[in-house]
This record gives sequence, C-alpha cells and structure tokens, in this order.
Amino acid sequence: MTSSRGERLGLSIIVPTYNEAENVRELIERVEASLKGLDFEVIVVDDSSPDGTAEIAEELGKIYGNVKVVKRPRKMGLASAVLNGMKVAKHELIAVMDADLQHPPELLPKLLEKAREGYDIVVASRYVEGGGIEEWGFWRRLISRGATLLAHTLLPRTRGVKDPMSGFFLFKRRVVEGVELNPISYKLLLEVLVRGRYKSVAEIPYVFEARRRGRSKLSLKEILDYVVFLFKLRRQR
Repeated sequence: MTSSRGERLGLSIIVPTYNEAENVRELIERVEASLKGLDFEVIVVDDSSPDGTAEIAEELGKIYGNVKVVKRPRKMGLASAVLNGMKVAKHELIAVMDADLQHPPELLPKLLEKAREGYDIVVASRYVEGGGIEEWGFWRRLISRGATLLAHTLLPRTRGVKDPMSGFFLFKRRVVEGVELNPISYKLLLEVLVRGRYKSVAEIPYVFEARRRGRSKLSLKEILDYVVFLFKLRRQR
C-alpha cells in the first residue's frame, strides 16, 4: 500500500533484545499472525544475549523469511539498538516494541492503520481511555506517573501526549532523518517527541501486560539516568 505521495508504507518492527530467549519465539509468532498478508519485517537487535536469543530469532528467520537479526558485541541500550535497526530496515514506517510480551503484537495493525491515515507518530498509550497497566503495585504506578508529569513539566513539546514514556510506538522514518539522537537515551519516544520533525501524533489505548517470564529490568540507576536525561533534553531542545 502506498500513500498519495507514493511512499512505501510497509512496516519495519525493531525489537531490541537482551536475554529474551523465553519470549522471543512467542513474540515473533504473534507478530507474524497479527500482520499476516501485510508487507512487514521484524528486526531483532540483540546485545550478545548469552541465553541464545539471537539464535532463536535466526531460526525463525529461516521459517518466515522476513526476520532479520542484528548482533551487537555488548549491551548498548535501547536508542542505539533502534538506530542500528533502522540502518537495515527497508520500510518507511518504523515500529519499536519490547520482546518481553508486555507490548501486545496484536495492536500493531491499529498502529499501522493510524500511520497510513497520515499521522507521523502513533503511540500505544497506557494513559488514554481504554488503556491500563496489569499488576503494577502502588509504587511502580507512582513512579510512572511521576516520570510522565516530570516530562510534561520540563519538556513542553511532550504535553500533548498522555504517555510520552511509552516504549511501544510507531513513527515515519523521516521524523528522525537528519536528527541527532542520543544513542544512550533511556526513553527513545521522549527524544523523538522533543527533537523529531513531525506534525501529528495519535495515541491508541492498550493494556501494558504483566511480564510472564523473566525479570523486569527497571533499576534505580535507570530511574536516575532518566531524570538526568530529561534535564539534558531540556537544555538541548
């Protein structure tokens, strides 16, 4: 499918991974089922997972034919994983999602539909009507809400988006082309919203699912890194 300007509107889905062997097979199988018949690819960017995540993804690539695997020498972070993934992505539309199954692949067709309607950025949102979070305790919810409020306070361009902290989103490649992104940023969507070139943003509600396997990677260091990153973005915007 193409737009009136002849853009190729297939979808490249970038999935950064580290030790997601328990999840990556189900994730890719669900993506394949959700987007069956559409023009898309899955790009797994793996930071040398010792549990064999990359090898499982490569095995699935042989089965489906549209799974690419980018192997990196060490843990290098989300933003740089997306940038590396974009280098091998063939489509104009880029989606970013986690491999831990907390981002439901079944939402991808709705994100794609909104992008094809003309929106430059489409966010899977926990905080619009119909969205939500499974099994988070009081403190985790408070941290998330506080982080969102802090982003809205320090970064005015994010205020029109209710969930600027989302890790599940889609954007048109040209939104970030020529834009210098911080390769060690904690929340890539925030940086895209602040620095990107776009006119319109849509939010689609979804329920952030409980992690069924593996451990959450949130740490005190990541929280502190996030706060530092916000102030850097504020100075550089």
